[in-house]
Amino acid sequence: MAAWDRAFLRSVIEGLAGLPRLPTSEGEALAAARIRDELAGCCRRAVVEVEPAFSSYALPIGLLCAASVGASVAAARGHRLVGAVVAGLAALGIADDIGGHRLAVRRWLLRPARTANVVGHAGDEHAERTLVVLVHHDAAPSGVVFDQRVHEWVLRRWPRLIENARSNPPLWWLVVAGPALVALGSAGGSAAVRRAGTVISAGSLAAMIDIGHRPAVPGANDNLSGVAALLALARALKATPVAGLRVLLVSAGAEEALQEGIRGFARRHFPRLPPERTFFLALDTVGSGRLVLLEGEGPLRMCDYHPRFRTLIASCAADQGIPLVRGLRSRNSTDSSVPHRHGYPAATVVSVDHRKLMPHYHQSSDIPAHVDLESVAQAAHLAEAVARRLAARDD
Repeated sequence: MAAWDRAFLRSVIEGLAGLPRLPTSEGEALAAARIRDELAGCCRRAVVEVEPAFSSYALPIGLLCAASVGASVAAARGHRLVGAVVAGLAALGIADDIGGHRLAVRRWLLRPARTANVVGHAGDEHAERTLVVLVHHDAAPSGVVFDQRVHEWVLRRWPRLIENARSNPPLWWLVVAGPALVALGSAGGSAAVRRAGTVISAGSLAAMIDIGHRPAVPGANDNLSGVAALLALARALKATPVAGLRVLLVSAGAEEALQEGIRGFARRHFPRLPPERTFFLALDTVGSGRLVLLEGEGPLRMCDYHPRFRTLIASCAADQGIPLVRGLRSRNSTDSSVPHRHGYPAATVVSVDHRKLMPHYHQSSDIPAHVDLESVAQAAHLAEAVARRLAARDD
């Protein structure tokens, strides 16, 4: 990209980083309005779509962790069946919530707020094939669990452990394990197993309380880097229009509440988007230095993304001379996980530094000065290359 394009990327990130953008907040809505205004100058149409959404995963999961602790107390007082049933249901509820399935506890116990998705319509509006490029403009709260000093200590002591790693640690397994152990210990009469589960559940509860009370981080890399790449893509498609492909440029809200915004997009748009002719590409946290094409994601069960679509993206990167790290998977989830579960070809591009870490992830230090604009520019170029490749395909 030209020098002015770098200046544009920087201006987008700096212009939005000062807004506190927790999911469903006023700052999130204001960011959506600004993104819509920018897209309106490049697209046929750009709209803000308001969707019902829950504000945080910390509250529903925290409630379930608290239920697990209460179940352990009940079992210790002789009500073992009650303890086993309540803790077992808590484990299932946590797995349901973080796995993005029915979200039963959220729907039964909590009242939804509103999130704002931005949808820009570009490309050939009469084309049969559609590419949806996904980013999110909300920002996460921080928390002790996101402190990277442990990772850095491990990296200093055992560098090969990080070098050989192909995914981040499955921390969500531990959250589910707490109530599961309480249930097993209660049912089997093992106080040691039940107490171990109680300690884990109490620790998870403390983590959820900590996250739930934090303000938003600036979120410059996660994910204003993706927003900047999306807006740069919009400008590129305006300068050189693409024929034979409809392009939806989507900036979702409430991703940090475990993909609440894209779920609203799914309810509104999926009935009109045939899975055999629609592709989803998410750009999430692309300012760490080295772009990564994730092979798969899954907080509990790893699910690989569409192999042919991944191959197409990697081929586009090679043609453009864009370095792309392969072979990594994530134990977290991004917006692509929602269309993937609905049967769409989907993929996610993220980034890591030279240590295979996302520096400043969910920390107050995630500021514009720490964003690598070169990798953001590469992400925009890659998305454009994917769009033009899909437009040129005749199969």
